[in-house]
Amino acid sequence: MTQNVNRPLRVLVAKVGLDGHDRGAKVIATALRDAGMEVIYTGLRQTPEMVVNAALQEDVDAIGISILSGAHMTVFPKVIALMKEKGMDDVLLTGGGIIPEEDMRELNAMGVGKLFAPGTPTTEIAGYISEWVAKNRSF
Repeated sequence: MTQNVNRPLRVLVAKVGLDGHDRGAKVIATALRDAGMEVIYTGLRQTPEMVVNAALQEDVDAIGISILSGAHMTVFPKVIALMKEKGMDDVLLTGGGIIPEEDMRELNAMGVGKLFAPGTPTTEIAGYISEWVAKNRSF
Protein backbone atom coordinates (compact mmCIF):
# COMPACT_ATOMS: atom_id res chain seq x y z
CA MET A 1 0.00 0.00 0.00
CA THR A 2 1.16 3.49 -0.76
CA GLN A 3 0.34 6.24 1.63
CA ASN A 4 0.01 9.97 1.16
CA VAL A 5 2.47 11.41 3.68
CA ASN A 6 0.24 14.44 4.20
CA ARG A 7 -2.63 12.49 5.68
CA PRO A 8 -2.78 11.57 9.35
CA LEU A 9 -2.19 7.99 10.44
CA ARG A 10 -5.39 5.99 10.15
CA VAL A 11 -6.21 3.48 12.87
CA LEU A 12 -9.18 1.14 13.02
CA VAL A 13 -10.24 0.33 16.61
CA ALA A 14 -12.41 -2.77 16.96
CA LYS A 15 -14.24 -4.94 19.45
CA VAL A 16 -14.45 -8.52 18.18
CA GLY A 17 -16.90 -11.16 19.33
CA LEU A 18 -19.38 -10.99 22.14
CA ASP A 19 -17.25 -8.78 24.39
CA GLY A 20 -19.60 -5.90 25.21
CA HIS A 21 -17.24 -3.78 27.29
CA ASP A 22 -16.16 -0.91 25.08
CA ARG A 23 -15.18 1.87 27.49
CA GLY A 24 -11.46 1.11 27.07
CA ALA A 25 -11.73 1.01 23.28
CA LYS A 26 -13.45 4.39 23.31
CA VAL A 27 -10.77 5.86 25.61
CA ILE A 28 -8.05 4.60 23.26
CA ALA A 29 -9.89 5.87 20.19
CA THR A 30 -10.19 9.33 21.75
CA ALA A 31 -6.54 9.35 22.85
CA LEU A 32 -5.35 8.37 19.37
CA ARG A 33 -7.54 11.07 17.85
CA ASP A 34 -6.08 13.58 20.32
CA ALA A 35 -2.61 12.45 19.18
CA GLY A 36 -3.50 13.53 15.63
CA MET A 37 -4.54 10.17 14.20
CA GLU A 38 -7.69 9.52 12.23
CA VAL A 39 -9.65 6.83 14.06
CA ILE A 40 -12.35 4.55 12.71
CA TYR A 41 -14.25 2.82 15.53
CA THR A 42 -16.19 -0.22 14.34
CA GLY A 43 -18.36 -0.63 17.41
CA LEU A 44 -19.24 -3.82 19.24
CA ARG A 45 -19.63 -7.43 18.12
CA GLN A 46 -17.48 -7.42 15.00
CA THR A 47 -16.21 -10.58 13.33
CA PRO A 48 -12.56 -10.88 12.28
CA GLU A 49 -13.74 -10.74 8.65
CA MET A 50 -15.66 -7.51 9.28
CA VAL A 51 -12.61 -5.93 10.93
CA VAL A 52 -10.20 -6.85 8.13
CA ASN A 53 -12.65 -5.80 5.41
CA ALA A 54 -13.23 -2.44 7.12
CA ALA A 55 -9.47 -1.96 7.47
CA LEU A 56 -9.03 -2.61 3.74
CA GLN A 57 -11.85 -0.26 2.77
CA GLU A 58 -10.55 2.50 5.04
CA ASP A 59 -6.89 2.03 3.97
CA VAL A 60 -5.71 2.03 7.59
CA ASP A 61 -2.15 1.96 8.84
CA ALA A 62 -3.02 -0.01 11.96
CA ILE A 63 -5.74 -2.15 13.50
CA GLY A 64 -6.21 -2.07 17.26
CA ILE A 65 -8.35 -4.74 18.87
CA SER A 66 -9.65 -4.33 22.39
CA ILE A 67 -10.43 -7.66 24.01
CA LEU A 68 -11.56 -8.49 27.52
CA SER A 69 -13.45 -11.71 26.84
CA GLY A 70 -10.56 -14.19 26.97
CA ALA A 71 -10.94 -15.01 23.26
CA HIS A 72 -7.63 -13.35 22.30
CA MET A 73 -5.99 -16.67 21.28
CA THR A 74 -8.80 -17.16 18.75
CA VAL A 75 -9.40 -13.58 17.60
CA PHE A 76 -5.85 -12.36 16.95
CA PRO A 77 -4.68 -15.45 15.00
CA LYS A 78 -7.81 -15.26 12.83
CA VAL A 79 -7.33 -11.54 12.14
CA ILE A 80 -3.61 -11.92 11.34
CA ALA A 81 -4.37 -14.84 8.99
CA LEU A 82 -7.00 -12.78 7.15
CA MET A 83 -4.61 -9.83 6.93
CA LYS A 84 -1.91 -12.04 5.39
CA GLU A 85 -4.45 -13.54 2.99
CA LYS A 86 -5.37 -10.00 1.83
CA GLY A 87 -1.73 -8.89 1.50
CA MET A 88 -1.89 -6.45 4.40
CA ASP A 89 1.72 -7.08 5.40
CA ASP A 90 2.46 -3.42 6.11
CA VAL A 91 -0.53 -2.86 8.41
CA LEU A 92 0.07 -3.10 12.15
CA LEU A 93 -2.14 -5.41 14.20
CA THR A 94 -2.00 -4.37 17.83
CA GLY A 95 -4.39 -4.31 20.73
CA GLY A 96 -4.91 -4.70 24.38
CA GLY A 97 -7.04 -5.86 27.23
CA ILE A 98 -6.91 -8.77 29.62
CA ILE A 99 -4.21 -10.92 27.99
CA PRO A 100 -1.74 -12.98 30.05
CA GLU A 101 1.96 -12.27 29.40
CA GLU A 102 2.56 -15.79 28.05
CA ASP A 103 -0.26 -15.38 25.53
CA MET A 104 1.11 -11.94 24.55
CA ARG A 105 4.48 -13.52 23.74
CA GLU A 106 2.83 -16.28 21.70
CA LEU A 107 0.73 -13.77 19.75
CA ASN A 108 3.80 -11.59 19.11
CA ALA A 109 5.57 -14.65 17.69
CA MET A 110 2.64 -15.10 15.27
CA GLY A 111 3.09 -11.57 13.93
CA VAL A 112 0.82 -9.55 16.21
CA GLY A 113 2.44 -6.28 17.30
CA LYS A 114 2.87 -5.11 20.87
CA LEU A 115 -0.13 -5.76 23.11
CA PHE A 116 -1.05 -3.45 25.96
CA ALA A 117 -2.40 -4.24 29.41
CA PRO A 118 -5.03 -2.11 31.17
CA GLY A 119 -3.47 0.99 32.68
CA THR A 120 -0.90 1.53 29.93
CA PRO A 121 -0.50 5.26 29.31
CA THR A 122 -2.29 6.21 26.10
CA THR A 123 0.76 8.24 25.03
CA GLU A 124 2.77 4.99 25.01
CA ILE A 125 0.21 3.34 22.73
CA ALA A 126 0.08 6.32 20.34
CA GLY A 127 3.88 6.49 20.29
CA TYR A 128 4.19 2.79 19.50
CA ILE A 129 1.73 3.02 16.61
CA SER A 130 3.44 6.12 15.17
CA GLU A 131 6.91 4.57 15.40
CA TRP A 132 5.81 1.23 13.91
CA VAL A 133 4.07 2.90 10.98
CA ALA A 134 7.07 5.17 10.29
CA LYS A 135 9.37 2.12 10.14
CA ASN A 136 7.10 -0.36 8.33
CA ARG A 137 4.73 1.45 5.98
CA SER A 138 5.60 2.47 2.42
CA PHE A 139 5.44 6.23 2.02
